[in-house]
Parts: sequence; structure tokens; C-alpha cells
Amino acid sequence: MIEIPNWLANRAYLTPNRIAIKSNNAEITFGELHQKVLKTAKQLVFAGVKEEDTVSLLMTNSLEMVQVIHALKYIGARTVMLNARLTSQELLWQMEDSGSRLIVTEDKFIQTLELREKESAHEYLLIEELLTGPTKEFSYIKEFQLDKIDTIMYTSGTTGKPKGVMQTYGNHWWSAVGSALNLGLKENDCWLTMVPFFHISGLSILVRSVVYGIPIILHDKFSATKANQAIIEEEATIVSVVSKMLTEMLEDLGNRSYPSSFRCMLLGGGPAPKPLLEECKTKYIPVYQTYGMTETSSQIVTLSPEFSLSKLGSAGKPLFPSQLRIEQDGHILEPHQHGEIVVKGPNVTIGYLNREEATNKSIKDGWFYTGDQGYLDEEGFLYVLDRRSDLIISGGENIYPAEIESVLLSYSKIAEAGVIGVDDDEWGQSPIAFVVAKGEVTIEEIFDYCKDRLGKYKLPKQIYFINEMPRNGANKLMRKKLYDYIPS
Repeated sequence: MIEIPNWLANRAYLTPNRIAIKSNNAEITFGELHQKVLKTAKQLVFAGVKEEDTVSLLMTNSLEMVQVIHALKYIGARTVMLNARLTSQELLWQMEDSGSRLIVTEDKFIQTLELREKESAHEYLLIEELLTGPTKEFSYIKEFQLDKIDTIMYTSGTTGKPKGVMQTYGNHWWSAVGSALNLGLKENDCWLTMVPFFHISGLSILVRSVVYGIPIILHDKFSATKANQAIIEEEATIVSVVSKMLTEMLEDLGNRSYPSSFRCMLLGGGPAPKPLLEECKTKYIPVYQTYGMTETSSQIVTLSPEFSLSKLGSAGKPLFPSQLRIEQDGHILEPHQHGEIVVKGPNVTIGYLNREEATNKSIKDGWFYTGDQGYLDEEGFLYVLDRRSDLIISGGENIYPAEIESVLLSYSKIAEAGVIGVDDDEWGQSPIAFVVAKGEVTIEEIFDYCKDRLGKYKLPKQIYFINEMPRNGANKLMRKKLYDYIPS
């Protein structure tokens, strides 16, 4: 059993006067954050929370949310990170499945949870009341056991009910270490946080902040204008984004440029359109594509800085503590052969909560089978193609929605694009596309554009205009939701 010092408490001891969080023109040091967290933990203990409890957290990004996240670790409770975009039924199901009897939330979510309108087996604590309430002394956790479950995050549930991914303290620790070994760590580093803490990309930044001893600039939600302001005026050096966020930031940036202090646009959330990467290249924006998921506690593959241009479009190589290979039907594939991405490392989940069958299916001999499709080049660089569940098989040919989306997004009159497969009596499946237009454009124009850039079997059978793409809390496209947009 390996133990390491409590991250925040140890950081407050080592460098108490360093800035931990910048938010709403205010700054708080690690020493001050530790004291706030300790008080919050005492308030939670007074409310009945104890070690080994499972507590759900439903909040939006804020200093108060940061306090609760760390406070639950000080108590030794497991935290279920609930997605603020889910429905009441989905939230209550996850609380039930996780065995969480208590939820810490904000007043604005009470109506969503329907807790006041009917009897519920779940107790709740309003953050507005908790932080002004009484305290109870206790001895906080001084050391974290690396094999102990820290957080539980539910997958998006594209097939069947979502699964609770168990993330240990060791998973989070090694994720932070692996990222630092790849991206490096500089004295002036400052991570802009716009992705929600209930998502692994957001929570991982919070962990890295206390482990590295660097500040985060905390935004409650994404705004392209505010993001660019944080980079240009507040000297953020690293930002985590998905393609949609980066596209909006480039539009807002216009003819301006980022300062030389900005060193990393960490791009995740699925394959990135090449036109987007090429535009960043012309603007000298250092984009590092990454690959990761909830089960790998954020990134597990990232493109090293020196290859950001020569390997454009690649997600890179595994982080230092991790391994990667491509398999198909139990066979390890050669370079440029398409198959399932399989990974291994100390940042990979120990399994799914209450899902022994799903755990055994996904984890074999220490290797995690991601369900994603990709290939390695001759030098070992990973190229992600798509989710296996999103793969379209038409007339025996594999069609990757991301490839079609990339072509659509390269058209100047299209702002967003999403592609799914539908049943086809002749071919088995055919792709159809949904687009958000930038201006006046016809379906015929889009078809003509695609004909010159896609094989005939890859051409969308239908193209539909919609006002907005369905996205999750981290701004990732939810392709499964597009089926609801098909005209009846």
C-alpha cells in the first residue's frame, strides 16, 4: 500500500504564498485555499459526512466547488462527479447506482433534481447553506492511499445505461505526473480552466494545479472572448480545449496573436479537423493534440512539442508511464493497419462500479480496450479515427464519421458538422450529415464540395441543416443525439 501526502495540504505547506486560483479579478493562495477547504470539511463533517461515504456533487465551476472537491478528500469520502447537463432522472439514477445517499449542490439545481417537490431517499446539502453553517472538529486525512477510490464519473452511456468509472488517487497522481513529463513544467505556468470540473479534463487540471504548485485561471463556463483575454492579458500559458472551443477562439482572435508566453493549446475530445490544425499552424499557435478518456483519467497519449508540426493530425505517443498498441480480433497489428486502440498504465481505471462483466470485458491482463479505432505509423505515432460505436459500415467498407466531418468543416460556409450512420436496404448503412451553416449555403453546394474530396461511398446520403449541435458538458459532439434530429 503506497501513500503520498495530501496534495493540497502538502502544497500549502511547501509553497503557501503561491497563487492557487485566479477568479473574478481575485486571487487566493494555496495556504488560504487549504484553510478554506479545512473549514468546508469541518462543515461537511458536522452535516454527517464521514470517511468511506459516497457523496454526489452537482455544481458549476466556482471556488466553492473547488473547496468541496478537496474537502471530501480531506474527509476520505468518495466523490461522484455529476454532469450538470443531465436530467433529473439521469442524475437520480447515478446517485442510486453509486450508493450515494447525499448530494452537495446549488440552489439552482434543486428544481432539476425535484427534491423539494417529492419525497426522496437522497439527502441534499445546499452549498449556500453549508458554507455558512456550523463546523465539527475532526482529524483530516494526511496521506492518500494510491489504490483507494477517489472519484467516480459516469460515462456518457452511448449504449445502454452509463457506467461509473472508478478513479483512484493513484490514477489522478500518475495522470498529473505523465502530463508533466510530456509537456514539461515552467515556473510561470498558469492553466486556464474553462471545461467543467465534473468532466475529467477539468478535474485533472485542478489536481495538476496542487501537485505542480501552479495557478489556474477559473472560468465558470466557456467564452471565446474571455478565453483569449486570459491568454493575452492574464498570461495563461496552457489551455485545454476541444475543436469547437478552439474554432470559436480563432474567430474571436481575428488578426491578433497570442504572446510568446503562451506555450500549449491542449486539444482533446476526438479527432481534430485538419483545416483547424492548419489554421493554427499559420497563426503560430502551439496545438498539441491529445487522446484520452474518463477511463484513463484524462490524456494518455499526447503529441510532444517537437512533433507538433511534423506529425500534424496525430495524437502523439503514450505518456511516459503508459503503453499503447493496436489490436484486431486478438492480434496486434502492424503500422498503418486500422484496429482498436488498447492502452495500459497507472492512470487507467481499475474498473466500472458494480459492473464486473463490463470491467472484465474492457480490462484484460492489465490492458484497457478503449473501443476507439485508430492506427500507428511506422514511428509509433497514434492517429485516432473514431469511436468503434460510431463506425459506419457501408457495403463492407468502413466509414469514419470524423473523416466526413473534417471535410465538411473545411468548407468556409459551415460552422459545425456531425455525421451518423442510418440503415440502408442496399448497403447496410449509409452516412448522413447535419450541419450548422455560417451564412447562405445550399445543400447542393455542400454536396458538390464533398464530391471532390470524398470517395463516392463516403458521401452523405442526406444533409440536414440544424441550428445547434448537441454537445455534452465538455463541448464534445454527442453523435447519438443526432438521431433525434432526423425528420420523421
